[in-house]
Amino acid sequence: MRPKIYLFGDSITEESFSDGGWGSSLANHFSRTADVVLRGYSGYNTRWALMVKEKVFPSGGDAPPAAVTVFFGANDASLPDRCSGFQHVPPDEYKQNLLSIVAFLKKQWPSTCIILITPPPIDEAARLLHPYVDNPSGLPERTNEAAGIYAKQCLAAAAECGLPSINLWEKMQQFPGWEKAYLRDGLHLTCNGNKFVFEEVVKRLKEEGISLENLPADLPLISEIDTDNPLKSFDN
Repeated sequence: MRPKIYLFGDSITEESFSDGGWGSSLANHFSRTADVVLRGYSGYNTRWALMVKEKVFPSGGDAPPAAVTVFFGANDASLPDRCSGFQHVPPDEYKQNLLSIVAFLKKQWPSTCIILITPPPIDEAARLLHPYVDNPSGLPERTNEAAGIYAKQCLAAAAECGLPSINLWEKMQQFPGWEKAYLRDGLHLTCNGNKFVFEEVVKRLKEEGISLENLPADLPLISEIDTDNPLKSFDN
């Protein structure tokens, strides 16, 4: 049976299976070696993720997945006094929620690789141009400074658990013009942004021993078929 790689997160994960998305790119990358399974929930924060974790990952049944990415924080970091304040989760609670999510996953699957991904940076000017709800204040409901606070909390949670992490907030900002290159509306990813996330996830998975080199194909490749006796290739 092929191992699974679960993608657990908010809209940036839910949209990852769109054309050119980082999740669909992962599915293509591991097309003969692992099943990439989408568990993305638009608008969700870590508080809500905790409420539904048993429904998302019911106990029993399948073999432990090879890996789970946990990618929340963009909604937690919504400012409490702005138009998306209903999604806000305080930074300390956000970190504790991540620790609780990790504990839940590790209790079910002790050997599974869990990767925490920070929220991306925020382009505040673009957020004003693309509001998700009525915004009478005329102020961005998210700021890059706030996203950075949550990114640090995510990294702290990963370090506390001894888990690998990806600091998207920092890494994306190292690219000149990241605001338009990686974000289409100040938060969600462009094609280049999806490519960036895909490459970072593949790199981190490889560092954890999950790669095309280490995962066998589940059935013989066409290059392995005996041309003189094709059916012989399926004896084992």
